[in-house]
Amino acid sequence: MIIAWFCVPAHGHTNPTLGLVKEMTEAGHKIFYFSFEQFREKIEKAGAEFIACDSYDFEMEDKENGERVGRDMAFATELLVKSTLALDDMITEKTARIKPDLIVSDSIAYWGKLTAMKYRIPYVSSTTTFAFNKYSSRYMKQGIGGILKMLCSMPKINKQIRKLQEKGYPVKGILDIVQNDNETNTIVYTSKEFQPCADTFSDKYCFVGPSIRPIEGKIEKTAEKMIYISMGTVMKNKEIYRNCVEAFRDTDYQVVISLGANEKEDVDLPENVKVYPSVDQMAVLSAADVFLTHCGMNSASEALYYEVPLILFPQTPEQGAVAKRVEELGAGIKLLTARKEDISAAVKEVLINGQYKLAAEKIADGFKKCGGAKAAREFLEKLC
Repeated sequence: MIIAWFCVPAHGHTNPTLGLVKEMTEAGHKIFYFSFEQFREKIEKAGAEFIACDSYDFEMEDKENGERVGRDMAFATELLVKSTLALDDMITEKTARIKPDLIVSDSIAYWGKLTAMKYRIPYVSSTTTFAFNKYSSRYMKQGIGGILKMLCSMPKINKQIRKLQEKGYPVKGILDIVQNDNETNTIVYTSKEFQPCADTFSDKYCFVGPSIRPIEGKIEKTAEKMIYISMGTVMKNKEIYRNCVEAFRDTDYQVVISLGANEKEDVDLPENVKVYPSVDQMAVLSAADVFLTHCGMNSASEALYYEVPLILFPQTPEQGAVAKRVEELGAGIKLLTARKEDISAAVKEVLINGQYKLAAEKIADGFKKCGGAKAAREFLEKLC
């Protein structure tokens, strides 16, 4: 089987797919993976043939644009259309040469879905977040202001849709692009137990569990309780790092802080607090007792896989959905503020109340019962 695979320039959307890509290529299938240079090495290591999209007018790589996409539907649609049209000639040429039997596309790499529609190629959505339909989308809170803003932007959105139609893409409206239904074959990298409203999805949705990479580094546990803190690669509310240091300054906890791309704060660190640009997250989570997180889907899933309860501090609607589900299942506490008193109280509650650990263990059990990359491979093979 020959597969054309499309993804967005984001670690959180690329990394979960690599285990499946490796599983597919080792089974003899050929994968052409359309992505970006920063991911070339890991994609090729998984056995796929890498096709670069960097040289095209691809504005989603800009961090400011990426943040605005989640807030402004008209802007998101314009960016989607520009990106699709910028890649159109290249994808047309590559598709004609590759002749894929199947297109697999990240759920927000809409140009992959549009290519499948245009050339009538079987399509599979690769969903590294929760799967969303009219029921589970309630977890993505949107106020009345956001709804009104979207309605007001519809004329601009329709103008962009017409540009796609003129290039041969058979779309009637924005929902054709951004919304999957129960007839859309979809791989979801979580368990049915963790997925909100799982019973509302058809058997075309394959829940394979999170993609957990092996532990590669080492972490020495130097105290009875280890607190791990990571707020993702880009964190605007830097106050939380300073407040975490102060909250745990006079405690017996071992505190590990991973800054990601954030600049190191000029803070006097006590002996029990260590700050790193990055860590082997799998190694740290295998030893941690509590994880304070921004609730990215991958980070939350990795922690729960290792049965670590969470302190939840989401920054986006998508992260808010993850936080809501974790809290709903009893495996974490959501912070209402970044004050050191609230941080300290939440950590104490999770450490003292064993119910949070038991809930994390139950979610982990569901993850480990999923079929993983093997089940995803079998799902794809049945489609062709």
